Amino acid sequence: MKGRVGKVPENDNIQENQFRKLVSLFIIGTTIILVPGFLAAEAKQDAWISALVGWIAGLALVWMYGILGSRFPGKTLIGLTKEICGRWLGTLLSFLWFFYAFILTALVLRNLGDFLNATMLVETPIHAIHLVYLSIVAIGLYYGVSNIARTADLFFPLVMFLLLIFVLLLLPELEFKQIQPVLGKGIKPVLTSAFPYIGFPYLELILFLMIFPNVDQPKRARKAFMLGTCIGGGVLFAVTLLALLVMGAENTASELYSSFELAKKIEIGEFIQRVEVIITAVWLVTIYFKLILCVYITVLCLSQTLGIPDYRPLTLPICMLLYAVSILIIPNIPYLISFDTTIWPFFASTYGLLIPLVLLGVASVRKKRAKSDIR
Repeated sequence: MKGRVGKVPENDNIQENQFRKLVSLFIIGTTIILVPGFLAAEAKQDAWISALVGWIAGLALVWMYGILGSRFPGKTLIGLTKEICGRWLGTLLSFLWFFYAFILTALVLRNLGDFLNATMLVETPIHAIHLVYLSIVAIGLYYGVSNIARTADLFFPLVMFLLLIFVLLLLPELEFKQIQPVLGKGIKPVLTSAFPYIGFPYLELILFLMIFPNVDQPKRARKAFMLGTCIGGGVLFAVTLLALLVMGAENTASELYSSFELAKKIEIGEFIQRVEVIITAVWLVTIYFKLILCVYITVLCLSQTLGIPDYRPLTLPICMLLYAVSILIIPNIPYLISFDTTIWPFFASTYGLLIPLVLLGVASVRKKRAKSDIR
């Protein structure tokens, strides 16, 4: 059993199309509700360009992650880190990966609680919302990532169908003058706005290397990773563009949950109204998958770092810690939004860009040295 630590858990493989769906749902996750507002806050009517820039940057990052994962077949992020850096440094970096995943999970959980508490369950304590969701997640984790993937097979078509209905119902409300003039304030606000968007959610995708070796057709895993990013990024781009075309830049920027407010604009006669339930259903499904994947990756990172073959005994303690930390580290919603847009992008850049580049560089140097020694 010891030799399997850092490798794929036995009998827990997933198909390439399931991996693609998990990546897409993860990207949409919390981002679909929040991203139009914080992009428009800086880039105004050019927020759609910021979304496009972030989407392209996300694809470039995933291409790099795919290369890193493919160089070490069957190895998770923890496994390849230990192989590249050696036992002691690799273990230290593995704890850092666990810390990154843990903080991300706490933020996702808090986003979930704040949204439900502010929009629908106003009189429900946020503690109760967190407790219910974590309980559901803990049960799901017991059956492994293959079970999560099969659940995604069921819900992914529903999410795409609801999003299609959402877009079609908004078509009569579009006003293209809302995104004019294009680049009215130059490229700087666009790039400034795109930076936090790259950190949330694209730099978080490095953690999918914990699941990457679970794909039963490794040669197609990279393609599935890219396609999942294309779909998820495309949805976020479309929702951002719709928010601008329907609500305008100022209204989009002023709303914290701009996609939710966008859905309230849909009215067809007197028989199709109050359809924000569509975007709410999409968000509840996608954030569940983001949350359960984050908790799974967090627990798996810790178990493989400590050399524990089975991650399941760690699930309950980690969920209890998340329950407490998600409340304690974020005092209020404005602080959370400020953290997401100012601190998190730099934090995520360290883990999602700097460390992977260093790992790739070290792996390349070691490979060249190995070839030279053979010669």
